[in-house]
Amino acid sequence: MTTRLITGGTVVNATGTTRADVLVEGERIAAIVDPDSALAASVRRGDSEIVDAAGLLVLPGGVDVHVHLQLPMTPEATSSDTFASGTTAAAWGGTTTIIDFAGQRLGSSVRDAVEARLAEAQGQCLVDYGLHLAMGDVHDQSLKDVRSIVEEGITSLKLFMAYPGAWYSDDGQILRAMQCAADTGALVMMHAENGIAIDVLRDQATALGRTTAVWHGRTRPAELEGEATYRAIQLASVAAAPLYIVHLSATEALEQVVAARDRGRNVFAETCPQYLYLSLEEHLDQPGLDGVRHICSPPLRPRGDGHHDTLWNGLRTDDLSVVSTDHCPFCDAEKRLGVDDFRLTPNGLGGIEHRLDLLHQGVVHGELSLARWVDLCSTTPARLFGLQGRKGTIAPGADADIVLYDPTVEHVLGADTHHMHIDHSAWEGIAVTGRTRTVFSRGEPVIVDRELVGRPGRGRYLQRALSEPLR
Repeated sequence: MTTRLITGGTVVNATGTTRADVLVEGERIAAIVDPDSALAASVRRGDSEIVDAAGLLVLPGGVDVHVHLQLPMTPEATSSDTFASGTTAAAWGGTTTIIDFAGQRLGSSVRDAVEARLAEAQGQCLVDYGLHLAMGDVHDQSLKDVRSIVEEGITSLKLFMAYPGAWYSDDGQILRAMQCAADTGALVMMHAENGIAIDVLRDQATALGRTTAVWHGRTRPAELEGEATYRAIQLASVAAAPLYIVHLSATEALEQVVAARDRGRNVFAETCPQYLYLSLEEHLDQPGLDGVRHICSPPLRPRGDGHHDTLWNGLRTDDLSVVSTDHCPFCDAEKRLGVDDFRLTPNGLGGIEHRLDLLHQGVVHGELSLARWVDLCSTTPARLFGLQGRKGTIAPGADADIVLYDPTVEHVLGADTHHMHIDHSAWEGIAVTGRTRTVFSRGEPVIVDRELVGRPGRGRYLQRALSEPLR
C-alpha cells in the first residue's frame, strides 16, 4: 500500500482553509497533519512518498453531478465525449467524480435503461462515476422499478417539464413520481421549462421565418422557466418530496427557489458556468455556425436583463447550492444540422474540463470565497447525491480524491488546448487565472504536473446512499 504525504500546501474545504499536510494511505486520506508536528516530521523521515504542494491549493476532487456522455440526442447526433474521453477531460479539469444518466425513453423500461447504461460505462471511465435515472415514461411498472434501483444505489431521478413527445411528463405523472421519491428517499431532479408553451412559440417563430440560433433563446423565455419552477415546487410540496432544479438559468426561476427555501421547503438548485459567463447577445445571436454552437436548454440569457448578476448572488447566498456543467458536447457536423432551423440543433455545450477554473475566476473577482468555491463544486454535490464522507472533502476516511491547484497560472480557454472531444469551444478566448496541476483519484495519480498518467477503465462505479441533508 502506497503512503504519500502531500506537504506545503493550503488545504481548502467547504469549512475554510488551513495550512496542513495530507497523509494518504492507499485509497483513503489517513490524516490531516500539522506540518510542524512530530507526526509530520516522522512521516518525512520514513519511506513515504513526499509530494511537494508548496504554493498550491489542496482541494477535494470536483464532483460534477450533471453530465451527458455519449448520449444519443437524435438519430443524427450523439454527444461527442465518450465515457473514456469525457472522464479524462474531467480529470484534466480537477473533477474526480461524475454522475451521468440512465435514460428511460418512452416505451422502454427503467431496468433495461439502467443495465444498458451501466454496460456502456463499464471499463471506460478514468475517474469514479455514478448514475441518475432520467424518466421519460412514468407508469406503474416504471415506478415499481424506481423503488428497486434506489435500493441498488441509484438514488436520484430526473423528470422533464420540457420536450413533449420525447421526455416530457405531465403534472400527474410528475406528482406520482414525486410521491414515489418521497416514499423511497430519492431526490427528484427537475428540468423546469414549460415545454408545451415553448413548442407553440417555436412553431410560431419558424412560421414567420425566424429560424436562426437567437430564436432558440427567444422562444424559451425566462418567464416559462420561472413558471415551471414554481409548478415543480408546488407539486413537490404536495408530494412531500425533496426537489433539485437542474441548470437554473434565470432570475424568474431563482426567485421561486428563494421563496420556497425561505418557507423552509426542501428545495435545491444548481446552475452551470454557461449561465454565469455566456449570453444571448454575445454568443447565441451570431450568424450561422457560431450561433448554433451555443444552443443549449435552457438557453443563454440576455446579459442586459441581469440574470448573470442574480445567479452569482445566488451562489454567494446559498440559494443556489451547486454548480454542475450539463456537459453535452456536439461537434460542428452535428451543430450544423440546425444552421437553417434552430429546432434541428442538438442542444448542449461542452464544459466538463473548465468548471473549476471558471468558478475559481469568481474567487479572483471577489464573487466567492475559496471555501464557497469548493463547497459548490465538490462538497455540497457530494452530500446532496449520497456521496457524503466519501467524496467532496479533505478529511480522514474520505477517498483520496485530491487536486493540487495553482491559483496563479493565467491561461486562455479554447479548442486548441482543451482535452474534450469537441472540435470547437464554447469558451474560446476566455481568459482565466488558476489551473489544476496534479490530480489523485482514490490515491492514484492520474494527472501529474500537467501530464496524463491515468488510464481509462480505472474509474469505479459508485452505488450512492440516500442524501444526507434530506434524511
